[in-house]
This record gives sequence, structure tokens and C-alpha cells, in this order.
Amino acid sequence: MKLSHGLSKVFVFAISMLTSHLSIADTSVNVVGLFTNKAIIMVNGGKPKTLSVGQTIDGVKLIAADSKTATLQISGKTKQLEMGQAASVAGNADNATSSVTLYADTQGHFISDCLINGASLKFLLDTGATTVALNSGDAKFANIDYKRGQPVQIGTANGVVTAYRVTIDNLKIGSITLSQVEASVLEGGSPSVVLLGMSALNRLEMKRQDIALTLTKKY
Repeated sequence: MKLSHGLSKVFVFAISMLTSHLSIADTSVNVVGLFTNKAIIMVNGGKPKTLSVGQTIDGVKLIAADSKTATLQISGKTKQLEMGQAASVAGNADNATSSVTLYADTQGHFISDCLINGASLKFLLDTGATTVALNSGDAKFANIDYKRGQPVQIGTANGVVTAYRVTIDNLKIGSITLSQVEASVLEGGSPSVVLLGMSALNRLEMKRQDIALTLTKKY
């Protein structure tokens, strides 16, 4: 089929726009099965596929795997995921909207990894928490001098405990970066993971579809 010069231009422009869109799209990976040197993954909501160590499928490479975790290379970034966990890696376009997709575990919880002041920690999305909350050990790991924060008494499932109101300089979840996030640090080992509360979630748009929850940065 022969295209006129004008139609050719439109066709080429459409293809270039489609290619551009695809190049900045996120790659979402969900781990649905784990074995020694093998993992079963879903890429961008597709059908489950089995990967052996060293193998690449749909741009995702399996680096290592055992019955507990899989180490994957996604769009050039290395992620370690447990069973039921997911990661979303954004494309490299500077003007792409910052977003990340999480997947619910078997209990319906959204658990993933974040960086707090550059320190890697696990978080649980908690819409019932007023602020981001973390224990004192995690705060120290993230170089937060929480004792300089304002001490307050808060009620927990374990009773009333002392907490310190602080400000997290930098909180990163996938391609999303939030600065100056209000947080509470509780003395002791509770909560066992960081609770991603409303001081962070209010700055994100949340859109859920089945087990997938997409977070998009608003400001």
C-alpha cells in the first residue's frame, strides 16, 4: 500500500508518539512463585511466566532466587522481592509522571520497599496512620536524630508509648520522591515495618484495581 506524502508524515508521527509513550511506561513486576534458582512472575499484569536464574523475559532478568526472595533486574534497576510483593520501575523520561504500582499480598496488605534518607526499609501502607511511623531502630538506620523531635504520648495496640515528631528529609518509593514528610518515631521495636501514613499518602493519588494499587505523586 502506498501512502501520500501528507499521510506518511502523520503515520510516522503517530508511530514516534507511540514509541515515545512506550519508552516512558512503568514496568510492573509481581512475584507469584518462588523456588531455588527459579521464580514465577507477572509483568505488567500479564500471564504468569517462569524464569530461571540468568534468564530474561519481557525485559526482566532473574539474578537469584530461593524459597524466600527473588532478585530481579528491572529496566536496569535491581529489586529484591518476596512472595506476593511487587515493584514498579519507571522509564527514564524526565517529564514522565512519578507513579508506582503495588500489589496486595495474600492478606490484602500492600507491603513494599522504600528509601528513607537513602536507607532501604520495608513499609506497610496504612491509611489509618496519621503520619509515617517507624520504630527507633529504623530511625537510627535512616540517620534520623529523633530525640531532637517533639516528644508526645500516643496510644497503640500495646498501650501508651512515647513517640517523637520528626521530619523525614527524603522519602522515596520507586520513582516517587517526597521531601519534608512529617513522621513519628516510636521508642522500641514497634512498628516492625515503616507505616506509610497519611502525611505521605495525602500527597499521592491512590487508584485501586483488583489487587493492584497505583500511587501517583500529586505534589
